[in-house]
Amino acid sequence: MPRIAVPDGKDPLVYAWTEVAPDVSIPAAAYSDAVYQRSSLSLREFEAARFRIARINDCLICTEWRSGRDVSRRADESELIDEEFYEHVGADSDWSGFSERERLAAEFAERYATDHLSMDDRFWEELHRSFDDAELVDLALCVASWLALGRFNRVFDLDGGCRVR
Repeated sequence: MPRIAVPDGKDPLVYAWTEVAPDVSIPAAAYSDAVYQRSSLSLREFEAARFRIARINDCLICTEWRSGRDVSRRADESELIDEEFYEHVGADSDWSGFSERERLAAEFAERYATDHLSMDDRFWEELHRSFDDAELVDLALCVASWLALGRFNRVFDLDGGCRVR
């Protein structure tokens, strides 16, 4: 049940994001749109980080969403993602199906969300061997968006309920 009053007949998610505090919510939605439309990360790197945050936030909308199916401009044949990929994100970082960049994107997302102070020099050296500075800033802005906006959905119970993982 949403934690804000939602008029009868209104979708709680749409209502919260477009009508409750539009001076802030509409620019926040534009930030989210920029993440999905303009990120330079490959689809698999993007999804490794996004899905890790989805699980951390325990956001039903976010864990059910599959960007590869819905953001067609990002996908090509080499980036197809199956459900096995999602099963391993956050559960098995040593899975042979991850590239080094995908593994690091998911780890970056997890540390960003749960223990940012653990991002020591060794971890940054590892990140810099795989990503340039622009890619790291891109990744951090994506993760920040998912963490904040996915958590917003959960805090206000706009996603139809929590699924325990």
